[in-house]
Amino acid sequence: MRTSQLSLCMIVKNEENCIAKCLNSVKNVVDEIIIVDTGSTDKTIEICRSFQANTFKFEWNGSFADARNHAIQQASGEWILWLDADEELDRDDQHQLLEEKPFEDYDAINIHLINYYGNYADKNHSTNIAHTRLFRNNGIKFINKMHERLVLDQIPKERIGELPVKVHHYGYLDEFVKNKGKSKRNMLMLEQQIKDGENVHFAHYYIALEHYNHKQYPQALQRVNLSILSFLLEDFLPPSMVYKLKYSTLIAMGRLQEASQGIDKVINLYPDFVDLHFYKGVILYYLKDYVEAIKCFHHCLDLGEENMDYLVLKGVGSFQAWYYISLCQKELKKREDSIISIMNALLIAPTYEQGRELLCIYLKGEEDTPEVLAGNFKGEKLSKLEKIIQDLK
Repeated sequence: MRTSQLSLCMIVKNEENCIAKCLNSVKNVVDEIIIVDTGSTDKTIEICRSFQANTFKFEWNGSFADARNHAIQQASGEWILWLDADEELDRDDQHQLLEEKPFEDYDAINIHLINYYGNYADKNHSTNIAHTRLFRNNGIKFINKMHERLVLDQIPKERIGELPVKVHHYGYLDEFVKNKGKSKRNMLMLEQQIKDGENVHFAHYYIALEHYNHKQYPQALQRVNLSILSFLLEDFLPPSMVYKLKYSTLIAMGRLQEASQGIDKVINLYPDFVDLHFYKGVILYYLKDYVEAIKCFHHCLDLGEENMDYLVLKGVGSFQAWYYISLCQKELKKREDSIISIMNALLIAPTYEQGRELLCIYLKGEEDTPEVLAGNFKGEKLSKLEKIIQDLK
């Protein structure tokens, strides 16, 4: 059992709709709960106190980093866990934070942050990335007024560990994104950050992300290009997630020729980033180069989705790649191959809606689909697919 004291540190404002879910997920793991409130007018603090949280007021000064650092200053634990109110520690992973060894071996620990998108939390519509959420309470601080980050430069790389602990983040779901007040506030703060010359490259990126999340693609493209330019002017390689946003935006806008002209150069910069190879495959698919697209998607399957250095979209190295392989084979009139591929997708993600819709098309067509199934899948896989087909009827 862990002997090191662990303090949860959070900053909140008007989070009554989600704070209880967050605190419930960690109440049996942490030794103290530190809540810094930046101006709640609802029942947030009342709810936090019901979890025996220590609550502190912080006069908002426009800096998320300052608020988080204020929370750290109140913590007595040897280790800090930081979360946002719209996040939740996976209950199946709680026991890992009660073990001593990780806290002996490292000074900071990355976990798996899962971001959900769309109408509801569906693992098929999510991204996964390593994120530093645990660190020793020995002077480590946050910087940046907005989209704050920990300063870990002083920690040797071998002292930063990783645990397969999942934290679910719901803040990109539609119900949160549609909170126009929060979005407007974010945009104003980021614009001011640019005027002040602070972290300009990332400010442009996060403005682009706000536009993208609201499906304002022309504005998103303009800003992400400014972000890339700002990085290059400072002799920095733009991060992989910036290029990912650019090519996702170009695809959403249907600017496929433009996307196809630059994607290979970016892949050369980040050759092991599966999302970029997936986007290349999607571009080729829409340009009707199905044979080359299939090659890209098979490479995605080879790369997989386990590289936590990148912001990886769920399925691009598994079921989504199989889905697009199936679409390409369908266009190439390779019906049986297409059926096999879509079934491979559904074996990985049985609830994947687009995959189920494509299988429905085949089930309503010629009558040989069951024979294709029986001829290519055996045992547990066959039983699983038969159940999926039964559910679709």
